[in-house]
Amino acid sequence: MRARRAILRRSHRSNRQVSTQVNASDFSALGLAPGLFDNLAELGYETMTPIQAQSLPSILSGKDVIARGSTGTGKTAAFGLGLLKRIDPKLFRVQAMVLCPTRELADQVANEIRALARAIPNIKVLTISGGVPLAPQASSLAHGVHIVVGTPGRIEDHLQRETLKLEAVHTLILDEADRMLDMGFQEAIDAIVRQVPGRRQTLLFSATYPPQIQSIARRIMLDPVMVQTQTRDENAGIEQHFFPVASDRERLPALRRLLLHYQPDSVLVFCNTIKATRELAAALAKFGFHVLALHGDLEQRERDETLVQFANKSISILVATDVAARGLDIDTLDAVVNYEIAHDPDVYLHRIGRTGRAGNKGQAYALYTEKELPRLALIPGDIDPLADAEQLPPQQVVDNAVMKPAFTTLQINGGRKDKLRPGDILGALTATGGIAGRDVGKIKIADNDAFVAVKRAVLAPALRILDERRLKGRSFRIRQLSR
Repeated sequence: MRARRAILRRSHRSNRQVSTQVNASDFSALGLAPGLFDNLAELGYETMTPIQAQSLPSILSGKDVIARGSTGTGKTAAFGLGLLKRIDPKLFRVQAMVLCPTRELADQVANEIRALARAIPNIKVLTISGGVPLAPQASSLAHGVHIVVGTPGRIEDHLQRETLKLEAVHTLILDEADRMLDMGFQEAIDAIVRQVPGRRQTLLFSATYPPQIQSIARRIMLDPVMVQTQTRDENAGIEQHFFPVASDRERLPALRRLLLHYQPDSVLVFCNTIKATRELAAALAKFGFHVLALHGDLEQRERDETLVQFANKSISILVATDVAARGLDIDTLDAVVNYEIAHDPDVYLHRIGRTGRAGNKGQAYALYTEKELPRLALIPGDIDPLADAEQLPPQQVVDNAVMKPAFTTLQINGGRKDKLRPGDILGALTATGGIAGRDVGKIKIADNDAFVAVKRAVLAPALRILDERRLKGRSFRIRQLSR
């Protein structure tokens, strides 16, 4: 199809262009402290991404920076290295603050900053977001932290209760600023900025640059440097497919055909409303698919467990509202489905941008009715859904068996606060008489829980081993999350 050929042509061109820039963009040129530089190598940061190469020199020199770039472009490392350069580990006061639109993104950003800070002793990073009690957060703040990462609403709560003091902040970062404004955080952001010292560095990262962002930049930034990466290049490795459906009633049968025909290991399906998300996930589950829903009405525990299972490939399908469009810490994603077309073309681009990352190829499928054609017409690029429309796979494929994910997830009721580490869990599972290392997938350690993915074929022995063997000299409760 013409649109996909054009996209793939752009992919070949842009890959060459980016490769030239990245090869010339070595972290050693930044003059980082030896510990930070060596840690980057250990973390697998070999060369800078375009947004890092363009923004880091200005960030490290202390200038205000506006950077436009989508999720997955390496922006967290850019502002993370900048704020870490200025942190005084001996001063246990909040010196840097990162504002994020969602709890998921705040957790992801905090974890990446912690990883970047491993070479600096005793750096304390605290996540402050809703969905959990205020008291433990206030207690952590009272003991002293260097960096706060959080959502505007919860940070404003702590400011009003005077459990958070910002007079020592020298670096303020607004991550996914356009998304925060879309979610109605304008007043909260203004209230927070009023309590941050005027003499500071302000970094603003945004996928788009609408008038609202321009306005807030003028009010809170001083002579900012503008950095921009091309959204078209970022999505160049994504092959897009468009499937017309006669009515809304035909969407579910069409989606079943696509899933059963292409059999993606992991696919993110976007709906426009919470109601549609719930209904679609329930319908797919009845057909035997391994699926969960992600939306704003979930409790924090439910959200965490859902994301863990999707990230470690214990479920194949995540049905989500646009709360999941940015900031999800998913390494590889085979495909994205626009079950309904987004009202905003930028949102559409961010949805499909969840696949085809880090040089990988990705698939984006869109189901649309005639009434949604005006929305598709607004999408930038050489895209013509009418000319490039495809027929759905044949009806008979719906009789195929639904593939089961290779892994299932076990939850351990102990985590970071119990001093558990991934090596403790892996060692217990693979010790003499245990299971093979290749049968263990991702391990995630949270504050109070740990999650480990194991191959379904070794579920029974894995449960037995973790139930019988002690971790850190203790016995923990084990339960299977995904079925």
